[in-house]
Amino acid sequence: MRDTKLFDLIEKEKIRQTEGIELIASENYASEDVMAAAGSILTNKYAEGLPGKRYYGGCVVVDEIEDLCRERLKKLFDASWVNVQPHSGAQANAAVMLALLNPGDKILGFDLAHGGHLTHGSPVNYSGKIYRPFFYGVKKEDGYIDYDSLEKTATKEKPKLIICGASSYSRDWDYKKIREVADSVGALVLADIAHPSGLISRGLLNDPLDYCHVVTSTTHKTLRGPRGGIIMMRNDFENPFGIKTPKGILRKVSSLLDSGVFPGTQGGPLEHIIGAKAVAFKEALSDKYLEYVVQVKKNANTMSKEFVKRDYNIISGGTENHLMLIDLRNKNITGKEAEENLGMADITINKNMVPFDTESPFVTSGMRVGTAAITTRGMEEDDMKKIVDFIDRVICDTGEIEAVRKEINEWANNFPLHK
Repeated sequence: MRDTKLFDLIEKEKIRQTEGIELIASENYASEDVMAAAGSILTNKYAEGLPGKRYYGGCVVVDEIEDLCRERLKKLFDASWVNVQPHSGAQANAAVMLALLNPGDKILGFDLAHGGHLTHGSPVNYSGKIYRPFFYGVKKEDGYIDYDSLEKTATKEKPKLIICGASSYSRDWDYKKIREVADSVGALVLADIAHPSGLISRGLLNDPLDYCHVVTSTTHKTLRGPRGGIIMMRNDFENPFGIKTPKGILRKVSSLLDSGVFPGTQGGPLEHIIGAKAVAFKEALSDKYLEYVVQVKKNANTMSKEFVKRDYNIISGGTENHLMLIDLRNKNITGKEAEENLGMADITINKNMVPFDTESPFVTSGMRVGTAAITTRGMEEDDMKKIVDFIDRVICDTGEIEAVRKEINEWANNFPLHK
């Protein structure tokens, strides 16, 4: 008997996604093929281990699927080694740290309050509990990464791992500079590109694989695939910290990373999600996807300029990727209030800490917006101006909420989720 209660709720969520404007920077709309693979019969297969080295029988077909996924990912990022099994970006980062670090080792990450991620050393996360975290952030005067602070802290503390990448930073990264600092102190570099990975894959931003030892990412967000994680390297190398196998033999980092995923942090891989990742990577290699990510960047640039025209304080003054972080203190509204008010108008954003915030993480002084999802629906530059107008009307006058909601519900019908 069909679970009507559950499927009615799924239909309700479909309506929510269809009638509103999705501006959460970490969300996107996967294609029908991606969703079909994610909900396929591959759900039934257990496949601990790697292709050709499984702990279960009956893996002949899923071996082919995972190999196909790996080859497409290598082509997309020009990588020499990949692991497509992490269940999420957080799992990918956990596997890397487990593989390359010992408990108590020092790590240097991008401060969560400045735009980093929980897994970059936050004290409430495993990365801040198991390892000894130190942080760098952005400069107060311009909102750009403070590379001088990064270098000074690295020189003083000599971490084993430097982590770069962010969840709410709108500028590109100087991976070459970070690698130079890492080499000077004997550290490895992990680039977490979960947010801009789609733009990086098609050459629209600097390539971390040129300089960073290991790169992780999610596969949703700008890559527009299923929810999951990946780990990549362009050049494999001997483990520099002298971690030995039980037989006392130094191992290549790729082997350590594979072990960090399974059995280190996960059991069986999600072969249905790996199948969906394979679909997404093929889509990302297409000319149509290149047009998409170019438009994502154009839309974000237009949106940021429109916000600035209306006296919104964008951290760093603009954007070079798909998102922007907005300090709302000059608008006399908290991030929490903005999220709630805009939500009532069917505009979905997330409240977000801003650098040097004076509010708690549950309230915040800012909001984060991104253009990945709305670009998937076919919106272009003029639509960005319309969206900023909707947002500004709600922020400035809560009496506009109902009128804006009705306008958005009607307008959104022009942009179907799937064409």
